[in-house]
Amino acid sequence: MTRYYTEDHEWIDVDGDSATVGITDYAQSQLGDIVFAEVPAPDTVLKKGGDAAVVESVKAASDVYAPVSGTVTEGNDALEGDPSLVNSDPEGDGWFFKLTLSDTGELDSLMDADAYKAFVEAL
Repeated sequence: MTRYYTEDHEWIDVDGDSATVGITDYAQSQLGDIVFAEVPAPDTVLKKGGDAAVVESVKAASDVYAPVSGTVTEGNDALEGDPSLVNSDPEGDGWFFKLTLSDTGELDSLMDADAYKAFVEAL
């Protein structure tokens, strides 16, 4: 499995043409305590850069964007009952949705872990 990152602080784990998407530890730390998360329904078609999910914290509401285009296969229903999973395990159990990629070439525009780390350090 390969992990990529976006400048909007989403991560995407890719395994073939399937992927899991969430927000980075940096993003959740900037948001603060997460109190609500809305994930996309299965079969939702997402476009790269488009709105995919919503996360609300005590500080602000924020959109989660689709790092690539594809069709949602699963939303993380656990976030409805326990949105704090995004704080406690943002790059694990706090994932937002899974999807089937429609264009694997879109991954070429994303950052690897080293590039994302440098990006965050420059902020």
